[in-house]
Order: sequence, then structure tokens, then C-alpha cells
Amino acid sequence: MGNQNPCEKLCQGLRKVKPYLAIVSLQFGYAGMYIITMVSFNHGMSHYILAVYRHVVATLVIAPFAFVLERKIRPKLTLPIFLRIMALGFLEPVLDQNLYYLGMKYTSATFASATVNALPAITFIMALIFRLETVNFKKLHSAAKVVGTVITVTGAMVMTLYKGPIIDFIRSHGAAHHGATSNESSSQHRLTGTLMLLASCCGWAGFFILQSFTLKKYPAELSLTALICMMGMVEGAAVSLVMERDMSAWKIGFDSRLLAAAYSGVVCSGIAYYVQGVVIRKRGPVFVTSFSPLCMIITAALGSIVLSEKIHLGSIIGAVLIVFGLYTVVWGKSKDRTSSSALELTDEKSGLQDQLPIKDSSKLSSISFANSTPGPDDGTLSKHIQPEIYNH
Repeated sequence: MGNQNPCEKLCQGLRKVKPYLAIVSLQFGYAGMYIITMVSFNHGMSHYILAVYRHVVATLVIAPFAFVLERKIRPKLTLPIFLRIMALGFLEPVLDQNLYYLGMKYTSATFASATVNALPAITFIMALIFRLETVNFKKLHSAAKVVGTVITVTGAMVMTLYKGPIIDFIRSHGAAHHGATSNESSSQHRLTGTLMLLASCCGWAGFFILQSFTLKKYPAELSLTALICMMGMVEGAAVSLVMERDMSAWKIGFDSRLLAAAYSGVVCSGIAYYVQGVVIRKRGPVFVTSFSPLCMIITAALGSIVLSEKIHLGSIIGAVLIVFGLYTVVWGKSKDRTSSSALELTDEKSGLQDQLPIKDSSKLSSISFANSTPGPDDGTLSKHIQPEIYNH
């Protein structure tokens, strides 16, 4: 370890921070998606149609890479795995996205991104149920995960039940009428929109849990991403044909609606599913969902500037509670990882210590037996035994 050159140390450091950089980058991508899709909704885009086009784009982008890069390592697609992929295609591309888009229409892009901060708590609860996480109340860091989850849920409830006065961070006189209209709509549909957003978080959390189990049986992230996007496209199209009877809604031009489909398909479905799959295999589903507050901050800033959205005091208080609770969970998770690594290292050392005395005692017993045996063969035996000791 002491002979490592600076390049090796730099590479090791980059490997350690790579999961953090990947997930933080995704938060910027999601923040852009929230703003772009909200603009497309203001121009008449149907959220059912957007979910379908989003996964058409994602399938076309990811499938060629999956076919070429994972041609030799792709596992066999069995019926149980296919059924899991069908469930994954329904949970996130159909259930989560349609509920989320509808909830965002009823509230705002900023409020929707803030509500998603409840996702880590929901994921943690599901991980406990499916035994992907463990809790030992005798240890502080383990209890912190539960306390942080409770605080996060409390913050989500504050955002839902308490509105409060408007807080103007950035004043925009040109969009005052739009802001007033948006506030009236938010007052009418705030509770319905919030419930839809929380339901979408449950679907998204279920997607992460099922993806974690599926990757253990089908460890090909690109191929799994392509299959999920394809199934989401097919299932979403079936739902859209039932819910969206106006066939003219499928027509989009070179405007914000096409940009929303292309951007969300490439960044938030294709790239995001793959990156999340890779990080889930290394760190687990709770880690992947622990950076959503960053997305909320970015979206709030962009929403105030681009969409002239108004932020209420209840949203700020709830968001602060969610962030505090969330990083309490993250602290507990980091200590879990440290303690588990130390335990594995201790087990390895104890295993080596258990093995070495057995081998040494067998050699020593053979030596003492040889030396204690009288007769003319003493020298011969010692000659045979001595090289064996040195070679060992």
C-alpha cells in the first residue's frame, strides 16, 4: 500500500467517488426534465402520450448498445425474469410516471420535486420489509435510519397539509398573471396532486426494490434497461389508447413537446435506468434515492426563473424536515457500510489465524517426532524434513 504511486491513488479515489458523481449528475438531469415537461404540459402535451414517446426514444437509444456490448455476457431470459421485467415496465414507466405527471399538473414542478424527497423513506421502509435493510436499535447509526425515516415522512405530511404564505425568492413582474392562475389551480387540486405524487413515489420505490432483486438474476444492466423501456412503451401505449381517446394528441411537432419526449427518454429513462442499476448493485436501492434533495433545490431555482412558480412557506418547512431526515438516514447507511466492511475484514483475519496454527502444529509435531525417534535414521529424517519447512 505504501508503494502506490499518485496515479494509482487517484484512480482509487475516483472509483470511490464514482457512485456519488453518477447519482448527483442524475439529479441535474431530473431537474431539467421537470422544467421541460412542465413547459410541454403548458403547450398541451398529454402525460399519457409523453410517457409512451419517452420510452420509444429510450428503447431506440439503449437497445443497440445493449445488443453489441452485452452480446457475450447476456444471461438467458427465463419466464420468471420476463415476468419481473413486465412488472418493472409497469411500476415506473406507466404507474409512476403517469401519476407523477398528473400530480405535477395539479401542483407545480417545484412542489413535485420536493415531494419526491419522500422517496428515500418509502424505499427504506420497503427495503426493511423485503429484508434488504436491517435495524438494530442498540446501535446509534442503525436507530438513526428509523428516526430519519420518521422525520422525512413528517416533512412530507407538512408539505401536504400546510400551505402558508408565498415566499418570493425571485420576483418576475412579467409573469404575475400566470403565477396567480397557477396559485388558484394549486389551491383547488393541491391535495389530489400531492396524493398522486406520493403514490408515484411508492411505485418508484417498488421499482428500485424489484430492480435490485432482478439484477441478481439478470446481471446485464444495459439489456435490462432496454427491456424495461420496451415493456414500458408497450404497456404505456395500451393504457394511453384507453385513457386518451383523441388521436390528434399523438401528433407532436418540432417544439417543446418533442424536446420533452427526447430529453426525458434519453436522460431520465435510458441513461438513468442504466446508472441506477449499476449503483444499486454496488450500494443498494436506499443509496440511489438519497440524493433527491439536490434535485429539489435545482428545480426550485429553475422553476422560479423559467416558470415563475411561487414557493409557499409550508413547502420550505417540509423540505427542510425532509432534507434533515434524509441525511440522518444517509449517515446511518454510511456507518452501516463501514461497520460491515470492518466485520468482513475481522472475519478474514480470524479465518487466517484459525488456519495457520493447524498447519504449523502439524509440521512441528512431525519434527518433534523425527527428533525423538532413536536410531541411525535420525540424520536422514531431519534432512528430509528441513527443506520441507523452508519451502513451506
